Amino acid sequence: MRSLALYSSCLAALSSFACAELNLSQPLLSKQVLPSTFKPSQVFKNVNLVRNTNLDKSYPRETINVIIENIDSKPQSEYYLPFETSLISRVGGLEVKDKKDADKGSFKVEVVGLDAQSSTEFYLIHLPTPLAPKEQQTLSISYSVLSALAPVPAKIGQSEKQYVQYTFSAYTPSAYVTEKQKTKLKFPSGDVPDYTTLPAELNAEKKADPQKQGSTFTYGPYNDIPAGAEQDVSVRYEFTKPITHASLLERDLEVSHWGCNLASEERYWLANQGAELKNHFSRVEWQKNQYLNPASSALKGLNLPLHPGAVDAYFTDDIGNVSTSRFRPGKKENLLELKPRYPVFGGWKYSFRVGWNADLSTYLRKLSKGDTYVLKVPFLEGPRLPEGIQYAKVHLRVILPEGATNVKYSTTVPLVDSKTSIHKTFMDTLGRSTLELHAINIMDEFRERDLIVTYDYPWTAGYRKPVVITLGMFAVFVATWVLGSMDTSIGKSKKA
Repeated sequence: MRSLALYSSCLAALSSFACAELNLSQPLLSKQVLPSTFKPSQVFKNVNLVRNTNLDKSYPRETINVIIENIDSKPQSEYYLPFETSLISRVGGLEVKDKKDADKGSFKVEVVGLDAQSSTEFYLIHLPTPLAPKEQQTLSISYSVLSALAPVPAKIGQSEKQYVQYTFSAYTPSAYVTEKQKTKLKFPSGDVPDYTTLPAELNAEKKADPQKQGSTFTYGPYNDIPAGAEQDVSVRYEFTKPITHASLLERDLEVSHWGCNLASEERYWLANQGAELKNHFSRVEWQKNQYLNPASSALKGLNLPLHPGAVDAYFTDDIGNVSTSRFRPGKKENLLELKPRYPVFGGWKYSFRVGWNADLSTYLRKLSKGDTYVLKVPFLEGPRLPEGIQYAKVHLRVILPEGATNVKYSTTVPLVDSKTSIHKTFMDTLGRSTLELHAINIMDEFRERDLIVTYDYPWTAGYRKPVVITLGMFAVFVATWVLGSMDTSIGKSKKA
């Protein structure tokens, strides 16, 4: 049944390949550049807006549910979402769906750039169906903000609690007038020592903000907020967990038809963006506290869940092989447990690589007609932590067998660049076709997103390497025979 489901999804993906634009992801690049004086036309109004901010991970996750109404006399299909220029570069995974019909998938979204004099940029949301005058639609806008938490204080003791500060606007930034709105914040615990309070006259219910209920704070409701209005507030709360940030992840997937193997290797450049140590690191204190296992802002270890059937796992860093790792096979998933050479405290960095092999038949299918193969793999695997991991840049390479042609792909992960190149390795002739994909501002929540790659691989291409090896060995034997038959002795010179 699982194979049938995979085969069905592959056929569905192939149907999309018939379109002119094969990449379903929209690049995070400005399609158009507008003057700094640009302001979206007031063709919409926000009837009701509720923003939910989840702070239980090392990056804030925002979800905006808003009822929009077309107040123009003509149908409208372009909705602008504003961000500060310094913030939009750290926004990741922005998706827009119809709140009442999420199964239809995400709307097309692109970045609209302004000139250098502007402090605001926009995401342009394309509604799939133009909204008629006086008609309403409920949008669900979700995104995350990377590198948004600032540790306060910036330096703490080795065993002290860590507190972080998050600054935002109580008024959800909007390019349109909002009739009613409020913001809810969900903290990881009730330890919130500092937060901004707002006067009761701003609140529609004449209550001083925020209203607290356990670990949830609410700012609002607010009525009749003009377009572009902001009200800066900040909260400081306990977050005694590492703020793990990967400045770069390089992920290679090498497909081998002859070996029926999928070789994976991932190279990480990690840093902990948490509070730095006030004093020097004490190994004695660290070992003593490990028996009690208290909460710590240091990164102690990483767990990588792998698909069943993964074998030959390895873990190395800049020095060499790291022995503090454990590979646990299981029925539902295999678990690779990693422990760095040292606990990674705030401001510290750690780079390493991991790799493993897997049975290719789990990920690859051949279509019944023609020489087309369909490869379905996770776009992102890597560590799984309760507090999450941020990826500033992700470079993914899918190295296909030599002779693969007509390479196409499909993924719902937002990309900034994609290209096909040639990768040459041992005993290759022309080189292997390689699909290179680049993404920015990715969170570990994208682990569930798949990458589907199709390519043509005729049976004759599979014999390319054996023929090359055979001809190479034959050439060596011929060269050896020729050199062996040559007379290299030095004879006596003849007398005159």
